[in-house]
Amino acid sequence: MKLISVNVGLPRSVMSKGKSVTTSIFKDPVEGRVNLRSLNLDGDRQSDLTVHGGVDKAVYAYPSEHYDYWRRELPDVQLPWGMFGENLTVVGLFEDQVNVGDQFRIGSAELKVTEPRLPCYKLAVKFGRDDIIKRFLQSRRTGFYFAVVQEGEVGAGDSIELTHRDENKLTVAELTRLYLDGRNDVEALKRAISVPSLPDGWREYFSDQLAKLVEGEL
Repeated sequence: MKLISVNVGLPRSVMSKGKSVTTSIFKDPVEGRVNLRSLNLDGDRQSDLTVHGGVDKAVYAYPSEHYDYWRRELPDVQLPWGMFGENLTVVGLFEDQVNVGDQFRIGSAELKVTEPRLPCYKLAVKFGRDDIIKRFLQSRRTGFYFAVVQEGEVGAGDSIELTHRDENKLTVAELTRLYLDGRNDVEALKRAISVPSLPDGWREYFSDQLAKLVEGEL
């Protein structure tokens, strides 16, 4: 497992459908070592903190292997590292293999997997096509967010070491499945809610789903 690109970007205003949109989804690879702090990387900042950033979504990682899929799907689109707005382009970490709560050491930093990326309209702004949001979710190639357990420095070429495996074994892929297709899966929803590392927003969402199911059964 390896980190092959560190990508950062600051908020910028772009025109989309005749309107000005402020976004930080435009990320560029940077060379050398980069400080990874509790809420973001140096040189990077989230634009809309109501849906982006925060402790549970401090850093976004995306598997480099997914780029081959997208090159086939979107042959006319240039896809440099960071195209999906990821901070860390990685090798060997996949959504169906990493658990919520798994911890990894990258460089001198320690990070914890928290949740999949659910795209907002700004991904469509970046790609210049509305269908990318639906295609992104249908592909299940979501990437995932990290919380920062220990601040440190990271850089392209760093190895990625698993330091803690969460015993609950709730994968990022399973979390995405529950969100997209498993809203009636009572047992899976209960299991997900019981995972201590599940972010509060997801726990509340699934708890609401369970409450609706129970009401429907009465």
